[in-house]
Amino acid sequence: MADMGLARVRDRIDTGPRFTDADAIRLNRMFRGADTAAVLEAVLKDRIAGEVAVVSSFGAESVVLLHLIAQVAPDTPVLFLDTGKHFPETLAYRDEVVARLGLTNLQILTPDPADLAARDESGLRWSYDPDGCCEIRKVRPLEKALSRFDASITGRKAFQSSTRANLPRFEVDSSDAQGRLKINPLIDWQAADLAAYIAEHDLPVHPLIADGYPSIGCSPCTSKVADGEDARSGRWKGWDKTECGIHSPVQLGPDGELPPGYEPFL
Repeated sequence: MADMGLARVRDRIDTGPRFTDADAIRLNRMFRGADTAAVLEAVLKDRIAGEVAVVSSFGAESVVLLHLIAQVAPDTPVLFLDTGKHFPETLAYRDEVVARLGLTNLQILTPDPADLAARDESGLRWSYDPDGCCEIRKVRPLEKALSRFDASITGRKAFQSSTRANLPRFEVDSSDAQGRLKINPLIDWQAADLAAYIAEHDLPVHPLIADGYPSIGCSPCTSKVADGEDARSGRWKGWDKTECGIHSPVQLGPDGELPPGYEPFL
């Protein structure tokens, strides 16, 4: 007979989140006042956030973050969502930037053909349901790809729009039940900082910028922007839509306040 006095050992599966709000708060405080290079060194070399990928659209300002990453870890996975709706100039620019910077781990993500066949057979869903189009062509492919990672790096900046104005450097992705960390190393950079960095390092510029596109997404949903307009006002023009869905803003309180412990631009 088994010894009934022995404690029974049970196998357990750790289903807790990778990161919590407390972790994000701690990291924001730890890197208060640190420059972007120090943040990237800690994330990519010291691996303080585990397995990390950068999500890049190869848009108007993407080259700055990609150049900074290439100086630290050129083998960092770079996830690019090929929606099938990009400007041809963006695809050519992507290949130019990857070659120029020596990035060695570009991963091109595409929509599930079954999703396209079932929900966007005509390819025109963007014209009547842009949220649904983004869901099929961006959100779902990225969710699948990010399941392999503990954290993602974004190129979001506070000046780009009101929905990004109060983002911290580190946040827990509110759309991810597993508590994936989202890192915004350029959040406090201004447009002038980006332009100066591009000039200093002689980096290639997206060809559509000169044509009046300061923010570049899929071609059907990207319009030119007039002088003085919000840089992202040309995205989904005419729709009550400001984000594609891969980025969920930090949930603010009833008076617009950040969650306790969160502070912007730390």
